[in-house]
Parts: sequence; structure tokens; C-alpha cells
Amino acid sequence: MAAKLTYTKVQEYLISLVPEREPEMMVMEKYGDETGFPIIGPAAGYVCYQTARLIGARNVFEMGSGYGYSTAWFAKAVKENGGGLVHHVVWDEKLSKRAEGHLARLGYDGLIEYHVAEAVAELGKAPGPFDLIFNDIDKAAYPTSLPLIKQKLRRGGVLIIDNILWSGQVFDAKDHSKNTEAIRRFTHDITTDPDWIVTLTPVRDGLIIAYKQ
Repeated sequence: MAAKLTYTKVQEYLISLVPEREPEMMVMEKYGDETGFPIIGPAAGYVCYQTARLIGARNVFEMGSGYGYSTAWFAKAVKENGGGLVHHVVWDEKLSKRAEGHLARLGYDGLIEYHVAEAVAELGKAPGPFDLIFNDIDKAAYPTSLPLIKQKLRRGGVLIIDNILWSGQVFDAKDHSKNTEAIRRFTHDITTDPDWIVTLTPVRDGLIIAYKQ
């Protein structure tokens, strides 16, 4: 009889397929595990890296960058694409400084621009257009951020948005909490907009990868 397919087994298998990371990336992963700080993790990070490589991204804007783990994956892609800029945006100066240290040790000096600011407001001020935008801000702001993201992303660019499965809460018909409803609304809005080609990838907590036509 075939082994029962479970979420945990799938995620563990996906992580096992990710190529070996640099020691500093492993340090960042360990810090996330030890502190409970939410990072996208190696499997989702590798999806982000591959997507950025596939489209030749050289101008990336992150909305909600934490201490730079996802930034490192995008910077790796941008560097291999010939150079460019990744905008690291986080509301907390200590997180920004921690990210700066990690990313410098990874050799990404000159590829990162650091912003200590609210992500949606900062995107509004950024000139753009961007090749790729990554969104991992407060979930309640997902729906209202979409029109601005659409405006700032180039045609042929890609939006990646995290936590779309929301630990399974989106499946619970009784869950009408603010964040869950916001994720449902965002998912509906982007999947019903003909300007986007959208897929939901069930890696970790769910990534939407959307191509702007």
C-alpha cells in the first residue's frame, strides 16, 4: 500500500531537495527556529530564487523583509542575473541592522537598499517599475496593497505573496477573523483579475505566484 501523503511529509521532502545553503543562510535558519521568528524557510526561499532567475529579475521590492532571509534568496538571484537591486523594507531598525549584517557576510553588499519604513507607503514612493515584488506584510493589508503592487510591477513581472494558506485557517468556514478574511479577499481579487496569471503553490504556508500580463 502506498505511503499516506501528509503535509508534514511533503514539506520535509521538499526541504530535502533544496541544494545545500551557505553557512550564513543556515545561521539565519537556526535563528528563526530558535526564536520562533517567521521566515519563509528553505523550500519557499528556493521557489523565490528560482522564480527571480526565470524572469531575469534585477529590480526587486520586498514588502516585509524581516531580518533578511528572503532578501538573501532574491539577492542571490539578482547577482546571478547580472546585478541589480533588492529593496529590503522592514518597520524595525534592529531587524534592518541584523539583516544588513547577514547579507554583508553573504557577499551581497551593493545589491541591497535598506528601508526602515511601512512597506506599502514605501512602495508608493519607490519609482519602479519592478521586475518582482514580494509581499509578506500584515495580512489585513493584503487586499488594499494589491492595486499599488499592480501599478508598480512591470508588465511581465511577478508578484509572490506568502501565507496564503494561513495555517489552514482559510479552509475553516467558521473562521471569520480579520486576517483570514483579508487573505480570502486577496486570493479572490487576484485570481479573478484577468490581468494576472496566478498559481497557488502549497509550499510551507502557501505562496501565490502571479504573472502580470
